[in-house]
Amino acid sequence: MADLSRRNFSKTAGVVTAASYARILGANDRVQLGYIGVGNRGTQVHEAFLEHGDQITVALCDLRDDYMEHNAKLSRGSPKLYREYRKLLEDNQVQAVVIATPDHWHALQFIDACQAGKDVYVEKPLSLTVQEGRRMVDVAQETKRVTQVGIHRRSAKFLQEAVEVVRSGLLGPVTVCKGWHLQNEWPKGIGNPPDEKPVSEAEWDQWLGPAPKVPYNKNRTYYRFRWFYDYSGGQLTNFGVHYMDMLRWAIGKDAPTAVTAMGGKYAIQDNREIPDTLEALWEFEGGPLMVFSQYNANSAPGNLQGAEMEIRGTKGTMYIHSNRWEVIPERYTDLEVPVRSPLNRDAERSYRPSMRTSIEPLSGKGSASTAFHTRNFLDCVKSRARTNCDVLEGHRSTAATLIAKIALRLRAYLEWDSKAERFTNNAAANRYLGYQYRAPYKLG
Repeated sequence: MADLSRRNFSKTAGVVTAASYARILGANDRVQLGYIGVGNRGTQVHEAFLEHGDQITVALCDLRDDYMEHNAKLSRGSPKLYREYRKLLEDNQVQAVVIATPDHWHALQFIDACQAGKDVYVEKPLSLTVQEGRRMVDVAQETKRVTQVGIHRRSAKFLQEAVEVVRSGLLGPVTVCKGWHLQNEWPKGIGNPPDEKPVSEAEWDQWLGPAPKVPYNKNRTYYRFRWFYDYSGGQLTNFGVHYMDMLRWAIGKDAPTAVTAMGGKYAIQDNREIPDTLEALWEFEGGPLMVFSQYNANSAPGNLQGAEMEIRGTKGTMYIHSNRWEVIPERYTDLEVPVRSPLNRDAERSYRPSMRTSIEPLSGKGSASTAFHTRNFLDCVKSRARTNCDVLEGHRSTAATLIAKIALRLRAYLEWDSKAERFTNNAAANRYLGYQYRAPYKLG
């Protein structure tokens, strides 16, 4: 990597927009896409694909007609509309599918899509359980499908450059990596609506899918499902997987060797199941420590810059924001820590003045638009190359957050064998690596 000493790492990162890239490529050889789930995130991902001229929306699937009608208009075409995703998978016009349903549906729909011969873009987190994620990896490999998990930072040029900086050793040995999800939701949070009779029992049953049958509560459905463990790992997997992936990518490590977590509902009196305050801590072999802090009853910055993430090395600290990163040099000295003595203060007085920096400030900026990630998927559908965040990479990052969810549930310190994907010091914890689907659903 050229010239690490210059202050601005890249003045050109992100200059070519997704829209202009699409115009360069033209409209020939269009990839025919079907979308399963077009709610909040599904619509955002659909819009990111629409940035490119070499794709076409041929099918949409959702339980809500209004969501499908909205996305049909966005598509500027006449896609077929389905309420049952298996019907969409039977559509021979669909070449690749985009899955943006609640987390508890990802595994079934992903596996069915691969076995139907479709390439798959699936939103993060990849799965609800570690066992689901492993099966998704295996099926994708068996069927030789092109896959992309929607951890879209992987396709951001300025963050690819940040990773190069860390891996170059510029920061020195990295000892601590941190990520924060900060949002003050106090006092009402998501509210506390009562259970009630659903407008449609059939739609409620279809929405639940493999999850346990429970009384209908509107907070368990669209968007707010993330606050309930039957359908999501909470913000630990929702936002945490972004930070775990970015930091794990930067340090070049596949998986942690141990995890613990603590947290609870300390301030917000709504009907959520997930904590409003949480700390998760992972250890990687030989370091570093990695920390995810979820503070949803206070939004004060987690670090001096208010950055989403930080990477602390012996020679400098990298702060990572949504559209930029910056390295701040660390001051250190080659002298040993002095032995303080009332008989000789000279060594103590000379210690701090001897500290100096050995690297220059460095920065980069750009865009982390999802359109760059969708561009990468379309290119790989055509070339059959590996995407920037295929199902294996997505599984590694998702699994790391899922084992933290188990540690939180058990309030335990857990040692993790990532090759066997088992806990080695707590046999009881292994039963939470998967769950029994509600009949008649089965993991393919």
